[in-house]
Amino acid sequence: MTESALVTGAASGIGGAIAERLVSDGWDVLAVDLAPDDDGPGAPFAADLTTREGNRSAVDAALERFGRLDAVIPNAGFQHVSPIETFDEDRWDALVALLLTSPFLLARYAWPALRDSGNGRIVVVASVHGLVASPFKAGYVSAKHGVLGLVKTLALEGASVGIRASAVCPGYVRTPLVEEQIADQARAHGMSEERVLEDVLLAPQALKRMLEPPEVADAVAYLLGPGAAVFTGAPLVMDGGWTAR
Repeated sequence: MTESALVTGAASGIGGAIAERLVSDGWDVLAVDLAPDDDGPGAPFAADLTTREGNRSAVDAALERFGRLDAVIPNAGFQHVSPIETFDEDRWDALVALLLTSPFLLARYAWPALRDSGNGRIVVVASVHGLVASPFKAGYVSAKHGVLGLVKTLALEGASVGIRASAVCPGYVRTPLVEEQIADQARAHGMSEERVLEDVLLAPQALKRMLEPPEVADAVAYLLGPGAAVFTGAPLVMDGGWTAR
């Protein structure tokens, strides 16, 4: 029987690459995003994942469409770059809601279906910022640290019922989110956009390049596959040597 997966933030970037990879691997995939570009037959399912109702509706839609749910891949996210003293409080709330609370809610609502699958998997797209911090990113860093704690808890609770939980922690990935962030970083650091990529974004990495979305999709596909059968409770770090320092 064909396995099914729910992928959030799937209209473009990493989520889009993950959805495309899983479909090519033979999965049924419900791609979820906040505001799809169109409402055609291939458009993502629209849901506001900062709300309980949005997360529940995404899980319900996957179960209604496929009759089962074998994997949940929380990927949706955004960034806000600002010093602490001017960090917008509403943006903090939204970051925590989308990056931390949404993965919890998706896991909670999907738990019975993942248990019934007999091989349920949760793979959170986290970040190297779940392991280290950078200035001006208080909300993002805090939420990503928190979601790795959630993954550990899900793994411990899921082990006895056939559910594995893990995460991927990439460094900077060439996505619209990162490209838009360069201008924000330039303003926050008081430097040109040209210098931001070399002197800020890639400075901590040993390998001086950004990842491409399909590379992250490959890692997620591995964690969903049989070769990762004992991989649970820990992140797969793909940071170009960032955390080796």
